[in-house]
Amino acid sequence: MLVLDSGGLSRLSERSRRAAALILALKAEGLWPPLVPSVVLIEALQGDSAKDVLANRLIKTCDVEEDLPVNLARRAALLRTRARQGSAVDALVVAMAEPGGSVLTSDVDDLGALASHSRGVIVEGV
Repeated sequence: MLVLDSGGLSRLSERSRRAAALILALKAEGLWPPLVPSVVLIEALQGDSAKDVLANRLIKTCDVEEDLPVNLARRAALLRTRARQGSAVDALVVAMAEPGGSVLTSDVDDLGALASHSRGVIVEGV
């Protein structure tokens, strides 16, 4: 399973050959569509449909998870406490990738710290 944080979502939504190549590679690896927690949209979007057009186009191809079960919120809180860094959204992204999933991010430091306390989550930078 692949989970995107706001940096991963923003990078993949760029109109670039690099983004297109990465999406093709993810599809070839069976990691498409990625999971995007709905709270990530708060960080990734601006709330202006004209400015968000590329991100919204990508979001339509992703699985957006709108529910936040209490046990998942508690797991994210534990990861954040143990790592002593990262935002609540970052911790949720890592918790959703458990066990053994991957996170695509531009914030390798914070998500890597959280993942070091996870059950087998791998953090990939973009």
